Amino acid sequence: MPATRRQLLLGAAAAWGSAARAQAAPFEVASLWPQVRLVGSGRLRFMGLRVYDARLWSPGALGPQDWERQPFALELHYARAFEGPLIAQRSLDEMRRQRAIDADTAQRRLATLKATFPDVREGDRLTGVHRVDDDAARFFHNGRPRGEWRDADFARQFFGIWLAPATSEPALREALLGQRA
Repeated sequence: MPATRRQLLLGAAAAWGSAARAQAAPFEVASLWPQVRLVGSGRLRFMGLRVYDARLWSPGALGPQDWERQPFALELHYARAFEGPLIAQRSLDEMRRQRAIDADTAQRRLATLKATFPDVREGDRLTGVHRVDDDAARFFHNGRPRGEWRDADFARQFFGIWLAPATSEPALREALLGQRA
């Protein structure tokens, strides 16, 4: 076989393997739901710069109207470094887009967010798991546990950053929910 044809075949096999791996759920998600599937994915950019790639996983159907009543995992692959306290503050600001949060609740939530989110570097992965059986949200950094919240309202507002109709990124919401390519 000529070297060029062989190289093309090896390149195609490597590309296919990369695509298959890209669709594999992270361990912390697959260990919860062996039949989990990718619902959708998208990229967040700010002023043209890539911030992170997001993937939404679920063991069952997940729609734009019932997302908060279904189990799912949201996985973020960071394209650049961010300080954990800044991720926490931005998360709280985005949660406030869903509805007003009184000052005491905001302070408690900010403290929880700061304790949960570490500094991230390019290539790091944060995963949030929405569990409806016990109204919990569980968080992982590069597959390692970071914390769990047992507050359904808190979890709903947090995941609403990406999935609620009032999100600041409606195109990303549509892509995550599999409504657009």
